[in-house]
Amino acid sequence: MNDWPKIKILNMYFHSFRASEFINELVDRIKISKKTYIVTANPEIVMYAEKDEEYKKCVDQADYVIADGTGVILGSKILGTSLPERIAGFDLMCSLLEIGSREGWSAYFLGAKEEVVTKALANVKDIYSGLTIAGYHNGYFKDSDSDSIVDEIIMKSPDLIFVALGFPRQEMWICENSKVFKKGLFMGVGGSFDVLAGTVKRAPVFWQKMNLEWFYRLIQEPKRWRRMLVLPLFVIEVLKKRGKR
Repeated sequence: MNDWPKIKILNMYFHSFRASEFINELVDRIKISKKTYIVTANPEIVMYAEKDEEYKKCVDQADYVIADGTGVILGSKILGTSLPERIAGFDLMCSLLEIGSREGWSAYFLGAKEEVVTKALANVKDIYSGLTIAGYHNGYFKDSDSDSIVDEIIMKSPDLIFVALGFPRQEMWICENSKVFKKGLFMGVGGSFDVLAGTVKRAPVFWQKMNLEWFYRLIQEPKRWRRMLVLPLFVIEVLKKRGKR
């Protein structure tokens, strides 16, 4: 596997590569059943890790931390160590599903409401017909139920495991259970099941190219405005870091 360079932004290290390079490496890892843990980090995750030591340790265990957010790319430019491009978690998930459909892989889906995840899986079956759905479970489960979910994943032995529990829960769940898994690509995907289900619309390509996907989502979900406040705080912290340099 390639020894990719890493870029430090505040207290988090991001792998520096283009999406096509990264996907090629992931395909190679899946073909040899090499267990893989991916964190798709945006400014909100970076700032949360700044104040939560346990979550930071969990992120540090990842095989790859990728820049899922234009704010992270901006931060890297401010620090003079520019990352080549944003790799959106949703786009990466869809690329893996598409390849998995061609290669005959299997996938497990964990998270979201029952009606959302079942609708998402119905759409996945239509779009990625060659993919095997190994199983699924909604995200509304007690800690005491986690062991049975883990046992099912071990028994089904899927190639891809998408965990849509929202951060920090999804990364913490992967870390807490990672030792018992022998294979599989594990990736926290936040609200991606809602997009797959069609209950939330992805920003049009024009908005994505203009780096305004976050604003489009805010229009759709105004209740997210409090979470968006972390963006200027992130930039301020990055500017402070540059000043110290």
